Order: sequence, then structure tokens, then C-alpha cells
Amino acid sequence: MSERSVSRQRQGKRWYTVLAPEQFDRTEIGETLAAEPEDVVGRTVETTLGELTNDQGQNNTKLTFKITDVGSDAAYTEFVEHELTRDYLRSLVRRGASKIEAVVTVRTTDDYRVRVQPVAFTTKKADRSQEQAIRRIMIDLVEEAADERSFEELIDSVVEGRLSSAVYGEGKEIYPMRRAEVQKLTLEARPAEVAAEEETSADVAE
Repeated sequence: MSERSVSRQRQGKRWYTVLAPEQFDRTEIGETLAAEPEDVVGRTVETTLGELTNDQGQNNTKLTFKITDVGSDAAYTEFVEHELTRDYLRSLVRRGASKIEAVVTVRTTDDYRVRVQPVAFTTKKADRSQEQAIRRIMIDLVEEAADERSFEELIDSVVEGRLSSAVYGEGKEIYPMRRAEVQKLTLEARPAEVAAEEETSADVAE
């Protein structure tokens, strides 16, 4: 595309600085171009935890944010997804060892519905009952974490590695572990959406 075409395309539009949520210190995570502020709402921006924290060792964690509000020249976001890169997850897999996964949908204390996908890697091949026991531990700890935490607190627990450390600590009592991680966490519904779904379900039940 020529410079003239780019210039024409941007006429009447302005740049908005995209900011991470307050729990990530309103760090700048990008820019987006739009003719009207309302055109910006709903867009998603992906970054890495390393870029947010200036720690390149955390670039294996991808974070996705969704723009929910716009000021005069800034776009404000909410957290929607945490995911480990495929390359990093592949690096944890060892031949002759177990990879144990679970998918858990939970509600936080402030009524956000969240889907959490923990994963554990053992040093050698665990038997089926040991894998089931470790999976049970992962599910129980995720549910317990959500029961005790707000949405922001649960995100902090995952991003800072506290939840995966808890899984590792209890899982290694069942079988020697190499690593435990939360490979993905996704915001499925906000409190208003959860309430609306429950109201609809109640109407159907009647």
C-alpha cells in the first residue's frame, strides 16, 4: 500500500492508546485507530506477560484484553484470557511421562464465570489411578481457588503462579512431578450475563 493510500485511509481517524486494567497498573499495551470512540469498544489486544512486566522470561504467557471503555485518547480494557504458548507447552512434554489435563468451569466470589485448564507433567509414566488422583487434585484446587477469590484475585493467583504451585505441591505427593501449569484461563461470562442466564433458566423451569 502506498504512503498516499495509508494517509487517505487515516484521514478523519485518531489513535487511541490501549491500557491494561488497573490490576496490571494501566500499562500501555498498544494503540488502535478509529474514526469514532465507539468503534474501539469490543476490540481485543493481545500481549505477553513479559511485555507487561519487562521480564523476557515471561514471554511464554499470552494475555488477551478487551476494550470496554474509551476516554479522550485512551482505551481501557478488561482481562479476557491467559494462555501459555504452544512452544512452551511442547517443551514440557517428555517421552515416557504423563501429561495430565483438566477443564474446570467455576464462578468467582463476585460472580464471574471462568473456564480454567490446568495441566500437570510427571517425571515418568504414572498409572491410571495416579493420573486420576492428580486430575482430581487439579479440579479441587481450581474450584477452591474460585470459591475463595474475586475475579481479579483469581487472575492474580494464576498469573503469579500461586495456583500452579499449589497443584505441584499436592500432586507430587501422589507421583513425582516435573511441572504444573494453568495452560489457559478464559472469561466466559460477567456477573450481569450470569444473572441473565440464571433468570432465563428459571423462567424456562417454571
